Amino acid sequence: MKPALALLLILHLLSACAAVAPIFSGDRADAEDPVQSDLVRPQARPSDLSLPATPPSGARTAETLDTTSQEDRAAARATPPASAERLLGTTIASLGAPTEPGFWLKTPLVRRETQGRVVYLETGKSVQVTLIPIDGPPTAGSRLSLPALRLIEAPLTGLPEVQVFAGT
Repeated sequence: MKPALALLLILHLLSACAAVAPIFSGDRADAEDPVQSDLVRPQARPSDLSLPATPPSGARTAETLDTTSQEDRAAARATPPASAERLLGTTIASLGAPTEPGFWLKTPLVRRETQGRVVYLETGKSVQVTLIPIDGPPTAGSRLSLPALRLIEAPLTGLPEVQVFAGT
């Protein structure tokens, strides 16, 4: 009976340590940093956010999978003033789920969903995106939406290196 009780006590203490460890790990973000401050994920999207339509079930080409409108593309191409954003870093981006509509980058460079911009230096083109957090170290790769890859003219089957900026 005593060994079982001791084992339960040890398991209880270990679970308590696991719950407290992230607070002291140094991985906790600075509360002043809007990109890194909120560790609760995922965040609900605003209800008034309009997303492009989901591609039709028979879509097989980049053109038919990309359901963004001309207006959506024009808005995504707009470049905010440099003072309104800050560089988060560079990442290697692969094509994200091609049936997931909109302009987004899923990346470990952010801790909460926020607006940002991606620049593909090879073409000099940029696109405004929603930065969506994913687990992993900041050096891990990211996934970029099909419409965003098309606007920056990056290869759909390649691994382009992009700069990532967050709005301030």
